[in-house]
Amino acid sequence: MITFRPLSGAAGTTPLCYLLQIDDVRILLDCGSPDWAPEDQSNPDAFPWEDYCQALRELSPTIDLVLLSHGDLAHCGLYAYAYSRWNLKAPAYTSLPVQAMGRIATMEDIEAIRDQEDVGDEEEPAPDAEMVDAEAAVEPEVVVTRRDKLKGKYVATLDEVQEAFDSVNTLRYSQPTRLQGKCQGLTITPFNAGHTIGGTIWKIRSPSSGTILYAVNVNHMRERHLDGSVILNKSAAGVFEPLQRPDLLITDAERTAVVNSKQRDRDAALIDTITSALSSSTRSSVLIPCDASTRVLELLVLLDQHWKFWRLSYPICLLSRSGSEMLTFVRAMMEWLGGTVSKEDVGEEGGNKPSRRRRDDDNDEDALGALALRFKYLEFFPNPQALIQRYPSSDPKLILAVPASLSHGPSRNLFTSFAAVPNNVVLLTSRSEEGTLGRLLFDKWNDRQRAEDKWDKGRIGSNIMMDGNLNLAMRSKVPLQGAELEAYMEKERAAKEKEAAHQAQLARNQRMLEADEDESDSDSDSDADDDEEEVRNALNGDGMDLDGPDGVGRKRKADKALLDNADWGDGDEGLTKQLLSFDIYLKGNVSKSTSFFKNVGGQSQRFRMFPYVEKKRRVDDYGETVDVAMWLRKSKVFEEEAETNETKDYRKRKQAEEEAKAVQEPPSKFVTSSVEVQMACRLRFVDMEGLNDGRALKMIVPQVNPRKMIIVHSSAAAAEELIQSCANVRSMTKDIFAPVLGDSVQIGQQTNNFSISISDELLASLKMSSFEDNEVGFVTGRVVAHASSTIPVLEPILDAPKATTISSNTSASAAAPHVLGTRPQVELPRSTMIGELKLTALKARLAAVGVPAELIGEGVLICGPAAVPERASAGAIEDSVAVRKTGSGKVELEGGVSSVYYLVRKEIYNLHALVAA
Repeated sequence: MITFRPLSGAAGTTPLCYLLQIDDVRILLDCGSPDWAPEDQSNPDAFPWEDYCQALRELSPTIDLVLLSHGDLAHCGLYAYAYSRWNLKAPAYTSLPVQAMGRIATMEDIEAIRDQEDVGDEEEPAPDAEMVDAEAAVEPEVVVTRRDKLKGKYVATLDEVQEAFDSVNTLRYSQPTRLQGKCQGLTITPFNAGHTIGGTIWKIRSPSSGTILYAVNVNHMRERHLDGSVILNKSAAGVFEPLQRPDLLITDAERTAVVNSKQRDRDAALIDTITSALSSSTRSSVLIPCDASTRVLELLVLLDQHWKFWRLSYPICLLSRSGSEMLTFVRAMMEWLGGTVSKEDVGEEGGNKPSRRRRDDDNDEDALGALALRFKYLEFFPNPQALIQRYPSSDPKLILAVPASLSHGPSRNLFTSFAAVPNNVVLLTSRSEEGTLGRLLFDKWNDRQRAEDKWDKGRIGSNIMMDGNLNLAMRSKVPLQGAELEAYMEKERAAKEKEAAHQAQLARNQRMLEADEDESDSDSDSDADDDEEEVRNALNGDGMDLDGPDGVGRKRKADKALLDNADWGDGDEGLTKQLLSFDIYLKGNVSKSTSFFKNVGGQSQRFRMFPYVEKKRRVDDYGETVDVAMWLRKSKVFEEEAETNETKDYRKRKQAEEEAKAVQEPPSKFVTSSVEVQMACRLRFVDMEGLNDGRALKMIVPQVNPRKMIIVHSSAAAAEELIQSCANVRSMTKDIFAPVLGDSVQIGQQTNNFSISISDELLASLKMSSFEDNEVGFVTGRVVAHASSTIPVLEPILDAPKATTISSNTSASAAAPHVLGTRPQVELPRSTMIGELKLTALKARLAAVGVPAELIGEGVLICGPAAVPERASAGAIEDSVAVRKTGSGKVELEGGVSSVYYLVRKEIYNLHALVAA
């Protein structure tokens, strides 16, 4: 049985996350993150993503498999946090580019958020010694719940992102993977979905539930840096065969009512808007909000081609912390790219001709080896301050800033000053998430367009002039000054002193616990002297001077009497608390409390029991201790030697940046201010999301022709429109579901599965036939339930002896006529052929046995001498055979009776499994 439940992304919401349960296996389809900084925060205690995050947190420990389809925040942005904090440790699979791009997008997002606001997970000061056991007893779930309740935002750390995405398993396109463990029996296969580099359509095959296809955010159109999805096979003029007729199709219908404009018109509108603004007499600039890893590649390729063709000198500025790193990863994955991107014509000057610059790059140690995507006009900036220092506001430039939603980060900081400059252009390429500044600007643009020029009508709209004021909440991190700085430094000094005292106390306790345990208990005087020395050292550590001339003998005698005659449990309260820690038993005769058990001669001796430090030999079987640290150091050296030059440079640069940030960053605090922006810029929207529109969706879904379908990530109106479109197709299924958030869809609840055991006698009589990797056979038996077993057994049917009846009417039997040559009718055995004939496989088998064969088109294979043109005589044609596929499961063998005919028929039989009843 299949159960589907949307955790998010049901009725048009942006984060995509769905729970698919096949029998008892739980699969998490995508794990997207919402925008953590929406514009409407009138009620800061209420977060729109709280229900989604709470449901995901509860289900994370029970998930058995995670499948990620795209490398943007909407599909994998919350995976790192769920992996690290919510115990989402199930095996995760995706393609290599999705792993790399998802890592970069998540790191870019969390760095921008952590630089602007406190997410509430800073390191707490070291606990007191008395609180160690109490905190250890608290369950991790309780701690996480308390912290999450305080902040309301679930932002991972950089180390958690690295650890989470390192655990993801990567697959190639069309690579079937058979899962093990609890998911044993399932086979997953990724296919190209378009839209983003490495974007995946997941095909899940279950022996009990059939084939499930998960295809969201698909683009069948070829772009500049990507090929279209494989879901449409252009050569066969239909749907790709492995994706045809699934038992269940899960797809999105967000753009069912949208008609995309032509790609040529969109590119021309984008380039014209940018060129006219940069080349105008007002020296205006253009701001394009973009994402950090996926769709920005299409923009960079388009802009680089235009700049190189027209030889423009305006700078292209990418405002992103991870822009250079992103391009480094993409250059290492050139086999995943398509479209017009190649090693000769993108990112290099000189077209397809080799150039001196390329030869220099080949000799450069810093070069990757791949010459593509090395954009000459592109410059990287980590923050708006670095951009302004390089290029003043008066210089015309094209700025691509992250994120595309303008909710936080560099794009929002730059927008406050950029939008107030007249004739500047803000160019939107995506609609962004609901409730963000990017969606607010898109709605303003779309509302001021004519009815026939709106974005969903297949037309290119015009730019508009922004006016009025816009109040924005700006979050920033500012250094502490004055009294706040002094208070912070005083708190730090107190924390360091407390930590030093705590470490000293731990060191003293450790020395006491690791004392020599091999001395004899009878030598009580020696133990007492040792205890006296430890007590004396401990008291000296607390500032009590026992070495003065007046206190040497008196203090020593007093302590001696205290150690020998007093009970530590009833002694000095301060001394007891300082030296006795909980139930730790000290060595020696320092404790003589009364025991319940008595000896004949008096009080029994109390032996040391806890803690017991076992002294182990520090040698192994070969006489030498294995130095684990040495092997770890060697492993680190080997890993460093295996790294490429660019990876080493990146690691060193990243380490230097972290060290410089740790040293140079002063104490700071997070503040929120309200900024009023006087809007004076121009605004335009050009759709560059790279998604299928309603026409493509209504054409592709009927060709896929699923037996059942679930519609996700769409509004109620869009889902209803797709359902009505499918209802007009006679062969299309009518089992179409569009669950809302919180609803569950159950498919296959009428199916009943039973377990049965085959008896040894029946198993020995079976005749099995090999088919691919399986063996099949026909069985007929009787189900018998035994009292000794809970599983019924299938046993053979024994032929009952025919009863002999003696008729008293002998005359009637004698009168029955006997016809010569007649015999009773006997039912012939039935046979079934399992498999599907592939003419290419038949051609290969015939070639192995020496029979020439040739495909002549229209599903016809000519076998025999007629397949060779030089031997196509009249006699050769008579000895040839034609194999024709007339339909699914129907094969016609046409030809004269000859040795070739029987040989071809034999090979056709060998390609099938013959099962006789």
